[in-house]
Amino acid sequence: MAELTMQKLFEAGAHFGHQTQRWNPKMAPYIFTEKNKVHIIDLSRTVEKIEEAKKFIESIVADGGKVLFVGTKKQAQGIIKEEAEKCFMPYVSERWLGGMITNFQTIASRTKYLKDLERKLEENSGMTKKEKLKAEEELKKLKANLGGIMDITKVPTALYVVDVTKEMTAVKEAKKMGIPIVAIVDTNVNPGLIDYPIPANDDAVKAIKMITEYIAESIMKTPVKKTEEELKADKNTKAKADKIPEAELEKAEEIEEKDLEKEKIRAKKEEKEKE
Repeated sequence: MAELTMQKLFEAGAHFGHQTQRWNPKMAPYIFTEKNKVHIIDLSRTVEKIEEAKKFIESIVADGGKVLFVGTKKQAQGIIKEEAEKCFMPYVSERWLGGMITNFQTIASRTKYLKDLERKLEENSGMTKKEKLKAEEELKKLKANLGGIMDITKVPTALYVVDVTKEMTAVKEAKKMGIPIVAIVDTNVNPGLIDYPIPANDDAVKAIKMITEYIAESIMKTPVKKTEEELKADKNTKAKADKIPEAELEKAEEIEEKDLEKEKIRAKKEEKEKE
């Protein structure tokens, strides 16, 4: 995985913040200067914070956790979907439905309904043409909102968010449930809301792509630690494998003994014939 440098972030426009009158004073530690009434983000802090976020996400993934990618603004939608699918993580790229985290059981029932409807359409079980068209339309809407979280069976372990202001409902739900958040924070955001803030331009497509891709690739390259049950199973498998040569040796010894016995019988027979 290529290192994410200040130069690369600069070329992607990650250093451009919002107009100075729109800033959040709590972002001051991450601002380098201002130019033409626009705040310029300190990219040395961006690199530092990206690495902190990366290490945290790697620890989550190593323990078998799931990171929910969230980004519903136009600039982020395609990137969120592509990168989350690439690293086999759930995502929300169209619309955050209230209660996706705080009322997960209801959402889970909707994803189950989605799967059942999809299966029903595939089997084409006794539906009229009109019913089929209606079901296909419903499936399309459900997939747009829930397609990215179809396969999760419990609340995510962490969130990765693009544009905190846009995704404030998701952020509030995660905070309420004690779920840690990694997010790109622009100069108009309160970074105190985020556990692992990444100061950067959250409007520039290239910057969003670069940071999100970096996070996704770190997930892909993180091996999941084996559980105690899996380690025990591996140990048993090895023990069985170690016994194979011993069993084969015993078998070979038995064959050798039988051959020797046959040889003795043959020798005695030849002696009797000579007499």
